[in-house]
Amino acid sequence: MRNGALVFAGISGCIAVMLGALGAHALTNKVEAGMLNPKSLHAYETAVHYQMIHTLAIIALLAIKDKYPAYNKTVTTLFMIGIILFSGSIYALVAGDLTGVNLKIFGPVTPVGGLCFIAGWFILILTAIKNKEIQ
Repeated sequence: MRNGALVFAGISGCIAVMLGALGAHALTNKVEAGMLNPKSLHAYETAVHYQMIHTLAIIALLAIKDKYPAYNKTVTTLFMIGIILFSGSIYALVAGDLTGVNLKIFGPVTPVGGLCFIAGWFILILTAIKNKEIQ
């Protein structure tokens, strides 16, 4: 799992940087041209932000895996699923807005990804509380 999660984090971080640059340059121009509404751009920026934060969190979890092994795999998996569902669905929705293709089917997926993020952080809290080495 460690290598798979690290590969996932590397790919996710790379994608987040590329999509962040796309948003900062190309999508901002689309808003200025009236081809994309500012609300969609804001949602896109949120997706990139959450993707990068949780990518870094996965790397941090891998770094402390041996010290806090309980539920580490679960939290890492929840963050990975959250990135795919939350950020991925927002990217799809914005792509639909740009192309005129109805991709609203991805709308209900976004909160499921958000719940994965929340569950991961909650389990991380429980792991920290249960760990007897906390000072």
